[in-house]
Amino acid sequence: MEKLIIIPTYNEKENIANILQAVFSLEQNFHVLIIDDGSPDGTANIVKSLFAKYPGQLFLEERIGKLGLGTAYIHGFNWALDKGYRFIFEMDADFSHDPHDLDKLYRACATGSADVAIGSRYVKNGRVENWPWSRVSLSKGGALYTRMITWIPVKDPTAGFICYKREVLEAINLDEITFVGYAFQIEMKFAAWKLGFKIKEVPITFIDRQFGISKMNKGIVKEGILGVLKLKWMSMFKNYRNRVKNIPEISPSFQKEITV
Repeated sequence: MEKLIIIPTYNEKENIANILQAVFSLEQNFHVLIIDDGSPDGTANIVKSLFAKYPGQLFLEERIGKLGLGTAYIHGFNWALDKGYRFIFEMDADFSHDPHDLDKLYRACATGSADVAIGSRYVKNGRVENWPWSRVSLSKGGALYTRMITWIPVKDPTAGFICYKREVLEAINLDEITFVGYAFQIEMKFAAWKLGFKIKEVPITFIDRQFGISKMNKGIVKEGILGVLKLKWMSMFKNYRNRVKNIPEISPSFQKEITV
């Protein structure tokens, strides 16, 4: 078992079967773990109906209630580490992330020099399609704000299309990751950067969803604004390595070189 894609879902009945077909049709031996937060539209039941079609490749973890993006990924990370996967991916269910870009992220980590590969909208050749001007401005403004406050050298810190080497997730104390919305994405990248793992941004085209409803809300935006300030405060006044585990086991090859 090598490659696991974690896809959190809440009310994704219009997309879930199609995204799974798109991933498995790549024939690149990806496994997929769906983390469903009690979708009232029956998303989990659709996944269960596909077990026979994708035996040994498709898995489902059901949770009661909408518990948030961050906790879904933490649940998935722990599941993946327990099962022994070497490369763990984050991906949305709504086709905003093109499944064909999975291989670019994988190669950046497997044969390239990256420990964390980010599908980035804001590096050279990265693009956003079908977003209104207001949403693009909010996203780019949030990215600039995050870089200015935290100094993290990542141009798309809220990106949710990512490949982690298992060593990164083993090193981070996942119990100490506190945010649940898009600030979770920032916090994970910040933790990996602070630990000296090598981050590479891979250009992608991000396409707004065609079906279903966006999960963005004012609470998520507020968490992002305040969360960035909290991360900076913690990094200034607390030894960040006190919040992580397995530091002695990190390979010497993981140096404090960051590429963007």
